[in-house]
Amino acid sequence: MMTTQTVPPTILVVMGVSGSGKSTLAGVLAGRLGWALEEGDDLHPAANVAKMEAGIPLTDEDRRPWLELIREWIVAKQEAGEPGVVTCSALRRSYREILARPGVEFVHLEGTKHDLAERLGRRLGHFMPASLLDSQLDTLEPLGPDEAGFVVDAALPVQDAAQQVLDWLDEHGTPTSP
Repeated sequence: MMTTQTVPPTILVVMGVSGSGKSTLAGVLAGRLGWALEEGDDLHPAANVAKMEAGIPLTDEDRRPWLELIREWIVAKQEAGEPGVVTCSALRRSYREILARPGVEFVHLEGTKHDLAERLGRRLGHFMPASLLDSQLDTLEPLGPDEAGFVVDAALPVQDAAQQVLDWLDEHGTPTSP
């Protein structure tokens, strides 16, 4: 049940394609804000992970249960009166519509294909292979002007990107405390 406050707690959805730095930025933001952090990749069903490990792009049907789990996390945090940060590629507008609700802000980490491929090539121990980058870029729909959120350059040093997010939240009067 939602607390009596009129504005629900803020939830930041750090979004972007694989290799954009979602987990790193989300961790810094959660640490600086003192908010709960959920790694969206940890919520993928085993079948999704197996497909991605095999280099098979996920379909909308594959993503739906995963997106619903992320939405459940968002709702639970807000109903508990707690702000939070969650990572999720949220590549399509229709995916973001599943997650969107009052208090949810999308932070889209955007990078060049070259930079993203370079990052993916250096990443170890992740189920998402670099071979799926083109598929993710093809699927990506940029944030619309009517969507709650903004774009951050993935090439920025993480502390600078985090400060840009915090400044944006402050400029827009977005609550950063419960």
